[in-house]
Order: sequence, then structure tokens, then C-alpha cells
Amino acid sequence: MRRETIHASAVAAEGRALLILGPSGSGKSALALELIALGAGLVADDLVALEEGPEGCVAGPVRAGATQPIEARGLGILRLPAVEPAPVRLVIDLGRPEPARLPERRLWRGAPLLFRPARLSPAALLLALKSAGPEDPEAPVGS
Repeated sequence: MRRETIHASAVAAEGRALLILGPSGSGKSALALELIALGAGLVADDLVALEEGPEGCVAGPVRAGATQPIEARGLGILRLPAVEPAPVRLVIDLGRPEPARLPERRLWRGAPLLFRPARLSPAALLLALKSAGPEDPEAPVGS
């Protein structure tokens, strides 16, 4: 199994991980905190360990522990309960703007990849994570 560490944040809900990509200062930790406030759990912040396995790409912390640190800009470092590593089922790249209202379907290592929409809704993102992800707008109705 291949393992790598990337600069990202990851949260999970119902055994599915959302990987949050973007350059430093793009709001990865802030988005993770909003999702955690809505009920997601923290997998890892700042550095995420990715491992390819039978379930696809699995996100986990670089250092295992009962709690994981997350930066709350202007407040400091918070230590929050950690959730188990989870398969990546949705990815958002905060460094790339999404010009389309209904974006085309993109994949990142098999998971749907979203770019930052003009109005980011953490609630909608969490619901997409809990479901099968966003539908392909080009797919026939009822597929």
C-alpha cells in the first residue's frame, strides 16, 4: 500500500471523508471547523496521511491519537476528538474557483472533485458528503 502525506485538511461523516485542498491561507481549517460544528468529525488538519487500499484512497492523521490539533485563526490551536481514518468520498479544492453554477463532474483519485463555488455552503457540502456526492449534471434523469 502506498502512503503519502499532503498539505490539506480532512473531516469525516458517516464513515466518508472530505478532503479539503488549497494553498496556505485559503480557508481549509476554517471550512473544516464549520463542518465539525455541523456534525462532521476531524480526521486531520494541516497534514493528512493518504493511503491507497482496497477501499480506494483513505485519509487519516499523520500522527495517531485520541485528539487532533486544528488551527482556529485568531484563537489558536484547538484539540478536538479524532475520528477514524475514512475513505475519501469527496474532495474540494479551495484554491480553484468554480465558474459554473452546476459544475461538470471531475474526479480526484476516484472521488468527486469540487472547486470553490462563489458562495460556499458548508451545510450543502456536508450533505453531499453524507450522500453519494453531487450528481453529474449531464447524467440522464433517473440514472
